[in-house]
Amino acid sequence: MPSEFDLIRRHFDHDAAHCDLAVGDDAALMRPRPGMQLAVSTDMLVAGTHFFADADPALLGWKTLAVNVSDLAAMGAEPRWALLAIALPAADEAWIAAFAGGLFECARAHDVDLVGGDTTRGPLNMTVTIIGEVPLGAAITRSGGRPGDDLWVSGQPGLAALGLAALRGEAKLDDDGRRRCLDALHRPQPRVALGLALRGIASAMLDVSDGLLGDLGHILERSAVGAVVEVAALPLAPLLATGADAALARRCLLSGGDDYELLFTAPPAQRPAIQAIGRRLDLPLHRIGQLSGEPGALLLRETDGRLHPSAATGYDHFG
Repeated sequence: MPSEFDLIRRHFDHDAAHCDLAVGDDAALMRPRPGMQLAVSTDMLVAGTHFFADADPALLGWKTLAVNVSDLAAMGAEPRWALLAIALPAADEAWIAAFAGGLFECARAHDVDLVGGDTTRGPLNMTVTIIGEVPLGAAITRSGGRPGDDLWVSGQPGLAALGLAALRGEAKLDDDGRRRCLDALHRPQPRVALGLALRGIASAMLDVSDGLLGDLGHILERSAVGAVVEVAALPLAPLLATGADAALARRCLLSGGDDYELLFTAPPAQRPAIQAIGRRLDLPLHRIGQLSGEPGALLLRETDGRLHPSAATGYDHFG
C-alpha cells in the first residue's frame, strides 16, 4: 500500500509557475507582485453534506478547486495559489488519480499552482485554501452597495439545484435539461473573467453558493441597504425549458445553491459598460432589481405588480 508521501509525490506534486518553492517542504514560498493585495479564502467539502459519497472523483476534483476559485472571482481577484488538505478513507490509487486529474484540470484552466497541503486517513473530505492577487484598493467587497444601485446576476442560477433535485428523484427533466443541470452541479464555471472586468464598475459582489436570495441577504447586511427583486426579470424560462415544474424551477432559482454565478450591484450609469462586458464574454448578465434605502428589507415584485416581503433564506449547514 502506498504511503502518504508516495501519494503526494505521485498525484499532487506538479510544477508550479508562480512561486519560489512549492510542494515538498514545510511551507511554500510565494511572492505577490508589486502593488498587489493578497485575497485568501478557504472552503471545505464533506461527503454526505456537499457531495454524494459515490461521486465521480474526477468531477469532484474539478469542483473542489472551482468553488474556491469562485470566491476569488467574487472579489475581483486573480487566483494564483492553492493548498489542499484531504482526508481519505483508504489509499485507493485509482480514485486518487482521477480526483487529482480533475483538480489539476481546473488548476490549468485558471492558472493556479497547487503549492502544498496535507493528506490523512479519515472520513472523505477536502479543504482548499486559495490565494490570489488584486490591485491594492481594487477588491470588490459585499459592503459597497448603495441605494439606487442596480442588482445583477450572471449566467443561469438554478441549474445546479435542479440537477440535485433530479438526482434525488424530486424533478423530472428531459434528457438535454438533465444533462445541462448535472453539468452545472458537477462542473461549476468560476466567473473569473467577469470578476476582473467588474473592477471599478461593480459596487458590491459575491458568488451564489447558498441561494440567490440568501446570498443577496449578505450584501444587504454588509451594505446596510434593502432590495427589490423583479420577478419578471429573473431568468426563469431556461429552467422551465428543462422540463421542470414551474414551482420547483422558481424555488431553485431563488433559493437553490451551488450555482457559483456572480451576484453584483452597480450604479445605473454603469449599465452600458456591464452590457458590453456581457457581450465580450458571451455571458448573459441579468439586471434583476435595485437596492433600496431600507436596511435589510428584501421585497419581490411579482409579474402582476404585487410587492411582498421575502426572507433572505438559503442553504444553512446548521439550519
